[in-house]
Amino acid sequence: MTTDRRRTIGVRARILATVLLLAALGMAFAGSAFTLFERRQLIDRLDRTLTADVRQFSQDVDQFSQSADAGGTPSTVDDLLRSTMQHQVPTEGEVIAGFVDGRPAYVTEGERPFKIEQEHLLVAAVAALPADAPTTIRQVRLSSGPVRFAIVQFRVSGRPEVGSYMVVIGVQPVLDRLAASARQYAALSLIALVVIGLGGWIVAGRLLRPLQTLRRAAEAISHTDLTARIPVTGRDDVTQLTRTVNEMFDRLEQAFDTQQRFLDDAGHELRTPITIVQGHLEVLDVQDPDEVVATRALVMDELTRMGRLVNDLIVLAQAGRPDFVRFEPVDLDRFLRDVLDKAQGLADRVWVLDSTVTAVVLADAHRLTQAMLQLTDNAVRFTRPDDVIALGGVLSRGQVQLWVRDTGPGVAPADAERIFARFGRGGGARGQTHNSGLGLSIVAGIAAAHGGSIELAQPGDHPGARFTLILPLTVVSRGHPTQVGTMS
Repeated sequence: MTTDRRRTIGVRARILATVLLLAALGMAFAGSAFTLFERRQLIDRLDRTLTADVRQFSQDVDQFSQSADAGGTPSTVDDLLRSTMQHQVPTEGEVIAGFVDGRPAYVTEGERPFKIEQEHLLVAAVAALPADAPTTIRQVRLSSGPVRFAIVQFRVSGRPEVGSYMVVIGVQPVLDRLAASARQYAALSLIALVVIGLGGWIVAGRLLRPLQTLRRAAEAISHTDLTARIPVTGRDDVTQLTRTVNEMFDRLEQAFDTQQRFLDDAGHELRTPITIVQGHLEVLDVQDPDEVVATRALVMDELTRMGRLVNDLIVLAQAGRPDFVRFEPVDLDRFLRDVLDKAQGLADRVWVLDSTVTAVVLADAHRLTQAMLQLTDNAVRFTRPDDVIALGGVLSRGQVQLWVRDTGPGVAPADAERIFARFGRGGGARGQTHNSGLGLSIVAGIAAAHGGSIELAQPGDHPGARFTLILPLTVVSRGHPTQVGTMS
């Protein structure tokens, strides 16, 4: 047998790779979603700042216009811009400027991140703005990075000039802070993946340890040793798999033992009749009619015995299979009477029905009949025509008891256990009959297949023996099965 030695990826590595991949995808999705959401929030915050600044400027323009009208001094666009912008204080990263007829007129003093008057895109945006255009927020990319800006226009009554007030905020610092947060998140995610990988490797190893033990146990099993089992620990699915595999090993061991016993039994028991037949045929004088007739009778007898032996061995081999018995409703009263009718044809004995059971139980009527007839046949072989063979049944302590008793010589105490073994024969009166020694083994197998057992009782005051099938069956009542209760 050749073994495939190709390098394969272990289940542990596959599980860990899958977990890490899913975790990485989840972290990437969460990080991307958070980054997009945070970017939207930051942009909205910038827009709210721009909106508040232009609203405040419009209010200041209105106040200065009213003050100028009350003093009787006509105001100009230039005056309003100069007076109003003196009170405007730009925040960090913010630049403001005033335009007259689209030309830069006033800008904030001090250090500025960019100069509006030198950025042609911003100047062009103010110049292209139509008169009385509503205030909107837009974004352009300058040499220093993207910026967002808002423009508000105003006029002075009686004056042709158009004034424009622009507030500009750089977006790049916000994006830089967001990128820094994203890098921190990526670093933390990488550390988390390492921790998940180490933890997953350890946990997967512990969970898959029974599978590794299973592999070693399977490798250790040979055709001569099926006793290896996997230790069962925990309560998870792998533990359940371990139990299932151990049960499979039990069935394999049982099947192997059954097969081995069948081969050993067949080889041991069939060798004698084959030798007998072969020996008589070798010395047969075909010219002697009487010898031919005698040899033919002997050969036929041995072949008949071999046929019965093979059938018995097959039944014993099948007794350990799950489908050996097929449960169906069995009327015990009718069952006992049918068995008694069939048994009466075995021999001339005093046949008696001790008692019967008025109940319908779940059992295999065919196998139970086979067991009871085997017991009656056994009783026939060890009794005389004037002896009694009786059948009976009773429900007691949640069990069904079916028995066959006789008034024969009984079973010697030393043989009470041996007679139930394969090829076990009693050493006393009940062992003198020529038989295979498999009958009681078959009965015991049928009882075990029903979840029960067989017992031998020998009353001290009366001769004979009593074999009782004790079966934990289920009573069928009104079409539904119920557990057998205590009855007498």
